[in-house]
Amino acid sequence: MNSHRIFPRLLLCSVAAAACLAPLGTFKAQSPSQSSNSAGNQDEEVQMGQEVYNDLKTKGEIVESSPLYDVLKPIADSITRAAQPRYNHPFKFYLVHEAQPNAFATPGGNVYVVDSLLYFVKNTDELAGTLCHEVSHTIHHDTVTLMKRQQEIEAREIGATILLGPTRAHVLAILLLGKLHSLSYSRDVESQADITGSDVCAATGYNPWGLVWLFQDFQNADMGQVPQLLSDHPGNENREKALEQHFRQNPAVFGKFSSDPKTARPISVPKDAAETFVR
Repeated sequence: MNSHRIFPRLLLCSVAAAACLAPLGTFKAQSPSQSSNSAGNQDEEVQMGQEVYNDLKTKGEIVESSPLYDVLKPIADSITRAAQPRYNHPFKFYLVHEAQPNAFATPGGNVYVVDSLLYFVKNTDELAGTLCHEVSHTIHHDTVTLMKRQQEIEAREIGATILLGPTRAHVLAILLLGKLHSLSYSRDVESQADITGSDVCAATGYNPWGLVWLFQDFQNADMGQVPQLLSDHPGNENREKALEQHFRQNPAVFGKFSSDPKTARPISVPKDAAETFVR
């Protein structure tokens, strides 16, 4: 939805093994760089993702253990199985603690879910739809494309030469960190992520209508309580219509899913869940 005020995470340890941080999925406790190639072989996207991870870790925002991971893990696992063939780096989901409900995905496969988002959504399908949308931004390489355009603009403004290679990746990461809370995609880019996200969501078995329901909730919500991932995303009503058209045009994929939010899977989130943070 937004470039990434929108980012989540993979298989973290269960509460019983909460002492170790494991991006939701089948990964051992490790930072993003350890789950990819060696540092010398990392591509630009992995380097950018590592920079963001390091920044969030330094700020003390990454949640190491919490009962909320028990809620997030099965959804993240399903999304990973469905989306992984579409991307060349492993998806990893992390909880983060920030003031506003949100989710965001960074280059390299890291997906970050703000803990309060689990309390904001009304059901598991809304949460799954949100995360599938964010994963789709990574699949489409939307953030990298946006940051490269931004770098080119800023380079022209200062009369600088666009940097290449690892240095360029570092520059892009610095730009991303500086604009992490303000980046926004065009309506077309957001809509494309909606469409791909709905396909991924259907493959998981979660109802792709969840994202539509979230848009509808947004229309009636107190603007002060709306997650940034919705409030600064363009054309929610048009995107909702585009999704509904996509569902109608592909009945073999979407026909089995109900459009009635009353059929949604309820989400059970522990109240005031305890959290420890990666240090």
